[in-house]
Parts: sequence; C-alpha cells; structure tokens
Amino acid sequence: MPPRRWAAVIAVAVFVLDRVTKVLIERSVSAWESLHIIPGFFDIVHTKNRGAAFGMFADGSSELRTILLIGVSLAVLLFVALLLFRPARGVVATRLTLVGLSLVLGGALGNLYDRILNGMVTDFLEFYVGEYRFAAFNVADSAITTGAALLILDMWRSRRREPART
Repeated sequence: MPPRRWAAVIAVAVFVLDRVTKVLIERSVSAWESLHIIPGFFDIVHTKNRGAAFGMFADGSSELRTILLIGVSLAVLLFVALLLFRPARGVVATRLTLVGLSLVLGGALGNLYDRILNGMVTDFLEFYVGEYRFAAFNVADSAITTGAALLILDMWRSRRREPART
C-alpha cells in the first residue's frame, strides 16, 4: 500500500477509535462520574472541555472562544492534510513523519468533530499521583501528542544525520 494511503488509514483509524471511545464513555459513565481503575494512579472520568488543550481557555462563556477554537483547528487540520497528501516536490517524508502527521490529523479530526457538534470535547482519561492530577484527556489528544513527539524525534534524527557544516 502506498505511504499516503497508509497515512489516511491511520488518520481514519484514530478518528474512529476516538469516536467509539467517546460514545462509550458518554453512554456508560455519568457526567463528572469517576471510575477508579488503578487506585492512586488512573481513573476513567466523564468530563467536558470547552477550552483548548489541558482545559486552557475553558473558563468563560464566550461563543467567540468556540468559533476561534474551531477556526484554529480547521487551519491546523488543513495544513497537516496538505503536508500529508500534496504531491511530493522533491521532499521525501520519512515513515516517522507520515505516522506523526497521520496521528495529528486523526486526533484533530476527532476533537474538531466534537467541538463542531457539541461546542466542547469529551475527555475521560485521568492520571494522577497523590494530589497531583494531570488534566483529563482522550484518544484524540493522545494521538496528537504522540504524533507531535514523533515529528520532533524525526526532526532530531534528521539533524543528527546531516553532515556538520564548517
């Protein structure tokens, strides 16, 4: 299968997995309910995030916030899709780049779908140690974070392969 087709398969798989898990949580766990999976470390929670990543900009009631977040998400989505699916112009993308961009694309689609449909995103994975709690997140957020990490790793690896310039 051609690499760009694999990229589409990965993005669609992330989107579908994100949608399925969010629907399962919305149907099975009451809003703001917390299920202790690994006590002292991991809970399933049903939260709604009106803001951006990690709840940034969640406080406030402005419809402008939602419109702005949808606009930014659309811009990122279009940029990533162009990078993935435009005809190659002498630039050979590595597998890490393709997988990283695919994960970002699928995750962005998942959260954008929620934001357009509901004005907010369903989050449900919560990790914590003692009193410290990491912000709840979802499959889409995980894919975006993993994709970004792969892109950074690929950039770092490609810089290491370049000969030193003097």
